[in-house]
Amino acid sequence: MNSKAARFHTALESQLAAITLNGQSAMEQYRCSILICKKAMNKMKRYISNYAFRDIAEEIHFFKEVKPLIYSKYIYFINVYNFLMQLPPGGEDAVRAYINFHLTDLQRFFDHNKAFYQYYRSGSSLMDQVYFTRGAFDVQMELEDFEEDEQYSTSHDYKLSKIIANEKFQDYLQLEYLKIGTEQVLPAAGADIFTFSHPNWTASPTDAIELIYSLKASGSVNNGNIEVSELVGIFEFVFGMEIKESYHKIIDIGRRKKTIPIFLNKLTEGLLRYLNDKLSLSIVIGLLLLL
Repeated sequence: MNSKAARFHTALESQLAAITLNGQSAMEQYRCSILICKKAMNKMKRYISNYAFRDIAEEIHFFKEVKPLIYSKYIYFINVYNFLMQLPPGGEDAVRAYINFHLTDLQRFFDHNKAFYQYYRSGSSLMDQVYFTRGAFDVQMELEDFEEDEQYSTSHDYKLSKIIANEKFQDYLQLEYLKIGTEQVLPAAGADIFTFSHPNWTASPTDAIELIYSLKASGSVNNGNIEVSELVGIFEFVFGMEIKESYHKIIDIGRRKKTIPIFLNKLTEGLLRYLNDKLSLSIVIGLLLLL
């Protein structure tokens, strides 16, 4: 099952990455992403309908890890597509109000599902057999966010998918808020309003792609639950740059004949040099203090 699920996910990621290369508008790219995710989910559902899980642990793994990974992408793309479809005219103030409306709605969702959200965020597995196995659905539990297909659903796999998707959508909205105006300001919950000015990325765009794919592959951002296109968008916004043909760039990186991670090696060398310099300076200062 694990190898088959990995192939499903790898194929899906490749198809989603290819969409960014066709020059379509953002709206059309999100629409195509929705269709690709829907096809992937249907294919996975057909496979599971003829598959017998080896044990409860494998069933829990599928409904807790595998299905939500793909389903959450589908929900996320729908959220963003609808957000863009209904984006109001009327200038920056209207867009800010529109984004704040969605952020407030998301917060209500997290508050309403606080107990299960905390369970998910804590990494607990105590209730997994109840939440993520078929036939364990208790009618006394919450009925909302429960799919009717009991052969392909558990009581909480859809809710988990929505939580993952809504976390990503929240990040997307906050980034869109930051993009408004020339001097971006984001009111963070429980924090003072801060202003943001763009630093300059002085390495090459290919170096940025090497770092971006490394962050994605290592699970360093959102535990890997983030699209490469989102990371590219964050880099473009933060550094005020444009990164074109990211997929082609990573292919070129993979074709390097000698050292593949050139930029990562450069970062490692820079860090070691910095630490050595700091250590040498600390030794010198220590000796001077002893004089």
